[in-house]
Amino acid sequence: MNYLDFEEPILQLREQLTQAQELQETSDVDMANLVEDLESKIREVTANIYSDLTPWQRVQVSRHPDRPYTLNYIEAITDGRFMELHGDRTVKDDKAMVGGFGFIDDQSVMFIGQQKGVNTKMRQYRNFGMANPEGYRKALRLMKLAEKFNRPIVTLIDTPGAYPGLEAEERGQGEAIARNLIEMCQLKVPVICIVIGEGASGGALGIGIGDRVLMLENTWYSVISPESCSSILWRNWEHKMEAAAALNLTSENMQSLGLVDGIIPEPLGGAHADPEAMYKQVKKEIKKHLSKLIPMHADKRVERRIRKFSSMGVVNS
Repeated sequence: MNYLDFEEPILQLREQLTQAQELQETSDVDMANLVEDLESKIREVTANIYSDLTPWQRVQVSRHPDRPYTLNYIEAITDGRFMELHGDRTVKDDKAMVGGFGFIDDQSVMFIGQQKGVNTKMRQYRNFGMANPEGYRKALRLMKLAEKFNRPIVTLIDTPGAYPGLEAEERGQGEAIARNLIEMCQLKVPVICIVIGEGASGGALGIGIGDRVLMLENTWYSVISPESCSSILWRNWEHKMEAAAALNLTSENMQSLGLVDGIIPEPLGGAHADPEAMYKQVKKEIKKHLSKLIPMHADKRVERRIRKFSSMGVVNS
């Protein structure tokens, strides 16, 4: 397992635990009490660290290399009953955006989300989770398909932003995202959006309009990343921690501002520490919200969705 800089005390204790366990296996020395004490200490130290994370530390946790990604959640939540669909029917199949039909128990659901790679080769293949215009057009095609067959939609948001390259702009990046915003507002089926990692800029918002918008505990959602904000205001990345605090990008900040509807708690030590527990919690939340949204009349859902997003922000005349 990889460890972040502020997790150094946990790493040291785990190394001691490993040494004690190895010594117990290779000798007659009884290390049971020490092993139990170390395990208890690890839980205590982890709880202390994660109970007081700074905004920048939460950004780091959201990017943890061991953190589960979109396809991990989909495969676990659907018990492998998932069929991925490809292509935007215009340009190509954007590997940074994935989607398809899957089952949550007996309920058919359209899953859509950004996918990051688990290693260098896969990150390049997935373009680091940064979708091109055809990715957002694929997402919209799948949403319309779900609407056609009256299936609810679940989007999983995890992106450092839409791809900013020249070719993306030439193919209409801004228009593709804007089109998704207006179309998602009017979808007749239930839409649940969950930030599972990074939620940056329009790249996240392009699949982020829903009846319920939820965030995992150690994720962030903002118009810009702390590093980019720092580079604009201070001309370097050295003030990224200060920028993270000023952006109010944590799940607690977002909920207090009324921009998200709820926070999904993560296991002790973050989602990467116990992915199976995280999958179960996310599945539980999806089922809970779908049970309330599905019986609601479609026009009422659309009206509430539009009213919710229209009421965000402050206008000074």
